[in-house]
Amino acid sequence: MNDKIITNINVKDTSVRVMRVGEVDYISLTDLAKYQRSSDPSFTVKNWLRRKDTINYIGLWEKLHNESFNLVEFDQIKTEYGVNSFVITPTQWVRRTKSIGIISKGGRYSLGTFAHPNIAFEFASWLSPEFKLYLITEFERLKANESYQSKIEWKANRLLTKLNYLVQTDAIKNFIVPDLTEKQKYYVYAEEADVLNVALFGQTAKEWRENNKELAKTGNIRDFASILQLVILNNLQNINAQMIKDDIPQSERLVRLNQLAKEQMNLLKDDGSIKKLEELN
Repeated sequence: MNDKIITNINVKDTSVRVMRVGEVDYISLTDLAKYQRSSDPSFTVKNWLRRKDTINYIGLWEKLHNESFNLVEFDQIKTEYGVNSFVITPTQWVRRTKSIGIISKGGRYSLGTFAHPNIAFEFASWLSPEFKLYLITEFERLKANESYQSKIEWKANRLLTKLNYLVQTDAIKNFIVPDLTEKQKYYVYAEEADVLNVALFGQTAKEWRENNKELAKTGNIRDFASILQLVILNNLQNINAQMIKDDIPQSERLVRLNQLAKEQMNLLKDDGSIKKLEELN
């Protein structure tokens, strides 16, 4: 599965990680367990997992949401949890039942145990009903913010579409993008990304790093580009791709791209849509 930590939420002074797996967010049980100020949060999670009510709850959740849930192994586990010595770790639960509601990230760089919100809320309730309510509130706040960001991205895409249309239907004669030197025009660049960098910024990524050593510690040439430059760069990438398909030599493409960058820069620099994109950013 492709997964990544997307953010942290703060629940009653407890920092809790949220991991995106596919289209689903999973909440860190390991972090939630720290609410009890436990020196061993993994023990708290295991202690909760060994409870009969917990096994029955997450087992039912898996039956409802997981077609691959191993019912035979689940029934075997239910015969074990009546014994006082019964212990099951999140990793064992996942391995034995093929669970999707709980994810155990072990190994050298262990991330701990994560769970689907329905299960994480149940765990939080076991820790403290009050804590559960705070968790739900912060998680809903996160989801509301993600919805807002999606709307912003949609609006930004609409503005970019308008800008691209404007580029295709107009032309101008004032140039702001740096002129190419004779050496640049005929130099062969190993990376196609640098062809675009030279066409728009007048320098390669390496040259930028050498000229901006402090900034280079936190990003690259494109990280510090303006919204306007990024819009033009997006357009140049599409045009360059087509020219490569048409088997146009790199030196000729560079000159053409530089000319197009100049035209688009002058055309778009005072456009209202650029200002709106800057406000969204």
